Amino acid sequence: QVQLVESGGGLVQPGGSLRLSCVASGSIFRIDNMGWYRQAPGKERELVARVTGGIGNYADSVRGRFTISRDNAKNTVYLQMNSLKPEDTAVYYCFANIITFMRQSNAYWGQGTQVTVSS
Repeated sequence: QVQLVESGGGLVQPGGSLRLSCVASGSIFRIDNMGWYRQAPGKERELVARVTGGIGNYADSVRGRFTISRDNAKNTVYLQMNSLKPEDTAVYYCFANIITFMRQSNAYWGQGTQVTVSS
């Protein structure tokens, strides 16, 4: 009943930029917060950035290089990634804490989008 669909991943050279998008759709009454996690091979999933009430919070490893933003009218969250490094290579997952029209509150996840930073 609720879906998150990501787009924008791909292959980029070190120092390059990518912009990820994630659109939430379905039986949505309200979205409390949205954000991005990532998981590199052999590593645990880690929080990259989240936006709540218009305020972004970032992992230390990406602060100053990544910018998270949200379009409430479109139920969409973006992650602008600049000055990318090889260590940013991972599958990036969108998440959202959503209250449905049935007044159920759950965390939802996208399917993931691959970001590869390599020369």
